[in-house]
Amino acid sequence: MHRSGRLQRWVGGLSSCALIALATGCGMSTERPFRKDVKTVALDIFDSKEFRRDLELQLTEALAKRIEAETPYKLAKKGVADTLITGEIKEVRQGTLGRDFRTNLPRETAATLVVAFKWKDLRSGEILVDRPNFVQTVDYIRPVGENFYDASQRLADRMAERIVEEMEADW
Repeated sequence: MHRSGRLQRWVGGLSSCALIALATGCGMSTERPFRKDVKTVALDIFDSKEFRRDLELQLTEALAKRIEAETPYKLAKKGVADTLITGEIKEVRQGTLGRDFRTNLPRETAATLVVAFKWKDLRSGEILVDRPNFVQTVDYIRPVGENFYDASQRLADRMAERIVEEMEADW
């Protein structure tokens, strides 16, 4: 009985430690490592070398939403912001990944977006991030009714997600 009592106390103590560790996160942080010296971001509408209607607006809107939702930064006008993001859509490509073996029509298609963007500190002039050829690709399936418009929405959202990831501080 005595041995059993020590075992119960040990297991109980271990359980308490585990609960405390879970509640406090073991000292680990799930906070993303964004720069602490930046509070506001201005966002110019992306330029475009492509003749795809409104793709630059889709990307700019998706990026604005991601910055507001996933970073500690607030969007601000260029005259009062700490930093500025500018960018350009350089290229949009489409390619067939697979064809229907009976009809030889495209079954699965890939859409690729190539952008260049810079994130600049307006206070110091320092370039925080410079990506001259940033690439994102998504697939879409024509037989289920998906088209380039569906793909462009996903492209804009995924590209915005990746740009926000690039805004995390380099440690």
